[in-house]
Amino acid sequence: MDPTIEEGYARLLETLEELQAKKEESASELRGSMGALLARMAVDTAPVVKQIGLEMLRRAKREASGDLYDQEFYGKKMIVLGKGDPLPYRPDDPSMPVDAQICVLDEDGAFHELMYTNTEIRTDSYLAPLAPDEAFDIYGYDLVFMLYRALYEYAEKDEELTAALARTLEYLGS
Repeated sequence: MDPTIEEGYARLLETLEELQAKKEESASELRGSMGALLARMAVDTAPVVKQIGLEMLRRAKREASGDLYDQEFYGKKMIVLGKGDPLPYRPDDPSMPVDAQICVLDEDGAFHELMYTNTEIRTDSYLAPLAPDEAFDIYGYDLVFMLYRALYEYAEKDEELTAALARTLEYLGS
């Protein structure tokens, strides 16, 4: 093989090794600051949560058909960011199994873990605050993606609504 090609190939391999080392270093640094990133994203997203958030079920009674009645909801709207593997029992009551465990962001920009317990006669929940670092440790990068996705979809719908209003005004003006 030509020495120039061999030298170029060897340099290419060295460059790849250097890039891999830089990538691992950057990823490690990023993992260390994920809590701070999530905290900033949560604060910036909080005003939007009031508009796009859901009223999350706190507790309800269950009819024989499975339908819920006497529903109570949490006072603050929330957006769902991630779903985790349910713990065997709730921290507030070890006799209550966890059927669903999700991470939510409330309209104040606070992360919470919401755990639901479903029995034959009622659905009940437990809401526990989570620090951004804890939320990342449990739910991972999904939180960053879901926060971004929520704002992206909100902006997209807002653009569609603005365009529709402009078309309506144009129609009325003609």
